[in-house]
Amino acid sequence: MQSIDVHALKAGTDRPLIDVRETYEFESGRVPGAVNLPMSTIGEHLDELPDGPFDVICKVGGRSGRVVEVLTARGYDATNVEGGTDEWIAAGYPIER
Repeated sequence: MQSIDVHALKAGTDRPLIDVRETYEFESGRVPGAVNLPMSTIGEHLDELPDGPFDVICKVGGRSGRVVEVLTARGYDATNVEGGTDEWIAAGYPIER
């Protein structure tokens, strides 16, 4: 499974970022520019995923890792963000609400 850390995410790729946390978690604070597609409903929203490479984030990296494994098996070019939103916040990076 492909993965990056929050510092690589911050350093910037122009790749879309999918946040798979539940809506209430997403609304409490997120990486700027992230799009919310909760893991619990992502199967219903596969048509909303980017065509090219994209990154997947959650709270600490577990849910996003599972999502990346499933999506990669389906042919998507997805990369897990290790440490997730918690690590992003701990690093002092900005969040949107």
